[in-house]
Amino acid sequence: MPGLDDTRKSKDGGGLGPRTEVITLAKTNMTQAELDAALQYLEAGGAAGTNDGFTIVGVQATTPAGAFVSGTTDVVHVAIQGTGVNTIGSNFGIGTTGVTAALVVTFNNTLGE
Repeated sequence: MPGLDDTRKSKDGGGLGPRTEVITLAKTNMTQAELDAALQYLEAGGAAGTNDGFTIVGVQATTPAGAFVSGTTDVVHVAIQGTGVNTIGSNFGIGTTGVTAALVVTFNNTLGE
């Protein structure tokens, strides 16, 4: 868990499960179909050990209202949980092109155990 240890030093962690990653999905004027394809790819994965499936635990557009608008929204944050390998990059998704995935942060709750 995050917080202060007995020596009053901060420590990394979180109450989000063994490992949680936050990634961005980005494309100018992303459509609902492109977002759905990227999310399906995250859940299904590809080759085991190269691009494993993850559980999606949060999806949030970066628009002022926080709502995804098909054909308008450019960036969506996605929180995923799992212990496998996540291969991120360009042309991310099932049958879609132009969506780029980038890692924002990894919360690894097995650190220091």
